[in-house]
Amino acid sequence: MRSAPERPSTTSSSVDCRQCGACCATFRVSFYWAEADAMGLPVALVEPMGRWYACLTGTNTKSPRCTALQGTVGQRAACTAYPHRPSPCRELQFGDAKCTLARRRHGLPAIVATAMAEAPGVVETPSSNH
Repeated sequence: MRSAPERPSTTSSSVDCRQCGACCATFRVSFYWAEADAMGLPVALVEPMGRWYACLTGTNTKSPRCTALQGTVGQRAACTAYPHRPSPCRELQFGDAKCTLARRRHGLPAIVATAMAEAPGVVETPSSNH
């Protein structure tokens, strides 16, 4: 069985993950319910999922898209709750397997991190396709 060809990595010199939004429109973002208060998440962004867990509104569907996400995925997107985001959002790493999966789902090329830039969320990427 033949595997699908790999998509080329992004060719831009740098990418700011805070403007991508692919992860925000791919995964359910669930977390321990008390984290919402501790992080200062607005009540409107929190959906209860039972006794112990909650999720960000809009992410507990077949086609998730966090309601805190504004803009167009992969072009110009922004998280309106970025400073208050819960642990699943903080744990996802730029260019990791989940990032790659999310970007693939939205037809975006994978990002191959080579060095961290000084600004948070910005990673230098190679300029050649793989």
